[in-house]
Amino acid sequence: MSLSLRPVTLENADVALPQVLQLITALAIYEKEPDAVEATVESLRESFFGGAEGKGEKYAKCVLAYQGESEEPIGMAVYFFTFSTWTGRGGLYLEDLFVKEEARGLGVGKALFRYLGQICKEKNLPRMDWVVLDWNEPAKNVYKKMGAVHKKDWEGMRLEGEALA
Repeated sequence: MSLSLRPVTLENADVALPQVLQLITALAIYEKEPDAVEATVESLRESFFGGAEGKGEKYAKCVLAYQGESEEPIGMAVYFFTFSTWTGRGGLYLEDLFVKEEARGLGVGKALFRYLGQICKEKNLPRMDWVVLDWNEPAKNVYKKMGAVHKKDWEGMRLEGEALA
């Protein structure tokens, strides 16, 4: 299978951002949260590029996977950079990796992880972190085969809504 990975850029945003939003919606359906998506094309533009002019704060990046000459993506990885006081260096946090059901098992996820691993290598980042839903055994099995380690001592926590205020 011919696969191409294309970063979402300000130059391709008008086409790519609606595609990203479609994949985010498909991910929410897969994760049994179909009504949870609040993202919009505009909020993605703001977060990925700092707005239409690209002059504001940038919070995340995205790469899309395409099969052959298709202009419809079959997968995505959304990520951002972190910092570790223990290593004194940055890291990469994979917010979401999603591959459409019909493209699973074809190496798309592996290609996206390789892409992110190359970014880590180029930026001298010592680690990549992400979370997986406890019921998502297919994904956990893939991650274990890759050599990923489950950090059992760490549990995700979050403040949002009134508690965040």
